[in-house]
Amino acid sequence: MSRIEYYPVYSKIIHKVVIDLNKQEFSRRLAALRINKGVSARDMSLSIGQSAGYINNIENGINLPSMQAFFYICEYLEITPKEFFDTETVNPMMISELTEAVKGLSSDQLRNLISLAKGLK
Repeated sequence: MSRIEYYPVYSKIIHKVVIDLNKQEFSRRLAALRINKGVSARDMSLSIGQSAGYINNIENGINLPSMQAFFYICEYLEITPKEFFDTETVNPMMISELTEAVKGLSSDQLRNLISLAKGLK
C-alpha cells in the first residue's frame, strides 16, 4: 500500500497547516527539499504530472498546490506531510535512509552512533 493511500487521514490537518503557514515559508521548504533530492523544478513538475513550470510557480509564491497535488509532491519527495512541515529536519529523506540503515544494530552500536551524532552538532 503506497503512502498516498494514507493521506486522506491527514487531509483536514494539513489543509489547516497550509492555510496557517506563510506562503513564502511553504515555498522555501519545497525548494529546499527539492534541491536536497537533487532534481530540477521542471523535472519534478513533469514527474508529478503537471506542466513544466508548476513547481517553479509554487516556489516563487505564485500558487499553492491543491491538497491532492501536495500529496503527490510528498510522495515524489518520499516524505510524509508531517515531515514536509517539520522544518527543523533539513533533509527528511536522509533521516529515513539513516533510520533504515541502523535497523538491526546492537545497543552498543546504537549508543556509539548516538554519541557520534551528538559530537557532530
